[in-house]
Amino acid sequence: MDVSGRNEASSLGSAADISEIRQAIAEHKGCGTSGGRGKASCGSQAGRGDLPTAIWEKVKNHPCYSEEAHHHYARMHVAVAPACNIQCNYCNRKYDCANESRPGVVSEKLTPEQAAKKMLAVASTIPQMTVLGIAGPGDPLANPEKTFKTFELVAKAAPDIKLCLSTNGLVLPDHVDTIAGLNIGHVTITINMIDPQIGAKIYPWIFFSHKRYTGLEAAKILGDRQLQGLEMLTERGILCKINSVMIPGINDQHLVEVNKAVKLRGAFLHNIMPLISAPQHGTVFGLKGQRGPTAQELKALQDACEGKMNMMRHCRQCRADAVGLLGEDRSAEFTTEKIMAMNVKYDLKTRKAYQAKVEEERVAKVAAKQDQLADLAGEMSDINLLVAVATKGSGLINEHFGHAKEFQVYELSKSGAKFVGHRRADRYCQGGYGEEGSLTMIIHAINDCHAVFVAKIGGCPKSDLIKAGIEPVDQYAHEFIEKSAIAWFKSYLEKVQSGEIPHVERGGEGIRQGALVSAA
Repeated sequence: MDVSGRNEASSLGSAADISEIRQAIAEHKGCGTSGGRGKASCGSQAGRGDLPTAIWEKVKNHPCYSEEAHHHYARMHVAVAPACNIQCNYCNRKYDCANESRPGVVSEKLTPEQAAKKMLAVASTIPQMTVLGIAGPGDPLANPEKTFKTFELVAKAAPDIKLCLSTNGLVLPDHVDTIAGLNIGHVTITINMIDPQIGAKIYPWIFFSHKRYTGLEAAKILGDRQLQGLEMLTERGILCKINSVMIPGINDQHLVEVNKAVKLRGAFLHNIMPLISAPQHGTVFGLKGQRGPTAQELKALQDACEGKMNMMRHCRQCRADAVGLLGEDRSAEFTTEKIMAMNVKYDLKTRKAYQAKVEEERVAKVAAKQDQLADLAGEMSDINLLVAVATKGSGLINEHFGHAKEFQVYELSKSGAKFVGHRRADRYCQGGYGEEGSLTMIIHAINDCHAVFVAKIGGCPKSDLIKAGIEPVDQYAHEFIEKSAIAWFKSYLEKVQSGEIPHVERGGEGIRQGALVSAA
């Protein structure tokens, strides 16, 4: 790959910017050492908080690196990297369902030239699309020519688009200089273990330096290379997110040690994801009956790690060809046949104007939240509870209960509203009719929540939710999520304190097993 004429300083900004990023990572040890309840997570608020300028510019409109930004900005993945150099027991890249969201799944593979044109078509149609990522369907660095050629073409055609790479890390140390030279500012590394004994249970084999390795030897090579690559990237000021798959009984307790290790090496964000292990996907874990974690197990592990570094809780475990906001997929609008017939004109001015309006909305959202937080300042209650929200994005309660394919979950306390995850669900409304089986599954998925916020809800599901002890809340339709949730919570506390209602702890239910499947 020819990166002549482009050095580290030119790819990242000034030497002062690089120094600022390095210093910030050293001080924060990956997103700040003062994590915990109520702490802003890695630029997760519209305000930059204590983030240095160089880091804030990198995360403020990256939907994966900022929880708050994911309500407003979109990403796209281009499937140019089919080959992989390791085998994971939770992965089967041969399986594809057009309506399913799961890593490794794609409907069609692209050449670098097709990917670049698709990027232009998407960015012209979706002006809030700010990030192009390559995440497979194999490993991008096992396909270095295709991967880096794609990034070169995209950077030339649309220099405002952020470039993002996801990798298993096996050959990452060999490509760090090229990554820096191409101005790839964000890299995600999947690290599931630092102990080869545990790694051997997750990875049957790796292919490294023209040789196949198995067992402990394979796991040790992979683990060492992953940590080496992470250190090399953070030394160059490149932001690194770590993905870890939580596999109960195998690495669930061990991920606390993984968290410490990646924080020590400067990782910016840690994303602990639930194992997807449906047997129909044909993975080793799925066929052997390995279960995924419950929602409560996942949250408990994320909470245990959050005091050490900040956690990503808004991941949707996207397809390798996903397009749109996190939680939605518009890839069917941009098939190869469609984009090759398009006459695309990249309008940077219009994109910037649209994103300026988005930023105005974000500022208004934060101001509204702060006003409600002021009302909670005097509360002495130790009550905390979960609520679910039906949303299409933009940080608003703007989805009909019957149309929701997922619910975002917030934890409410006297510190405010904190996003803690999402729950997948089948749509209740199917062709204009309510599906009772889907309603049962929805209630099961959010049964640990005290309320569900919706833009609209019908009488039948409202009645069933109330019977299940979940309050349907529709009086905040099309208002900001956090402002509305805090206002509702203040009212809830007042009712508890007056004796109008008792506060009842709600038991948890299992996370929805399997990938997100969209209703036709």
